[in-house]
Amino acid sequence: MTPLRVTAADVLCVLVFVLVGLRSHESLTAGAVLGTLWPFLLALVVSEVLVRVWRSPRLLPSGLVVWGTTWVGGLLLRLLLTEDTARLPFVVVTALTLAVLLLGWRLVATAVDRRAPRRAAA
Repeated sequence: MTPLRVTAADVLCVLVFVLVGLRSHESLTAGAVLGTLWPFLLALVVSEVLVRVWRSPRLLPSGLVVWGTTWVGGLLLRLLLTEDTARLPFVVVTALTLAVLLLGWRLVATAVDRRAPRRAAA
């Protein structure tokens, strides 16, 4: 998988997390989406640079680091730099949802990659 696709898949996962959460609890205005998205997106970017995800987008260990950093970093940025608070149910739902999304696509990609026939070197 190319580095651009890895990053695009991760960004899409975080965006889906935000959109589903807002649709369940608030309105889907541009301000609400951006206000909720930016802390998690910034944490995601930091995590991708931290593990150099473009070199190894695998589930372990890169996926776990990306998930953990995006989850904790996003919550911390949200807490420190916005007026939003994070109650325990939100923290738990955030952890589980981001895990399913950020680790899930890597798990599927790994399974597909293992089943794909290998091309012989010419």
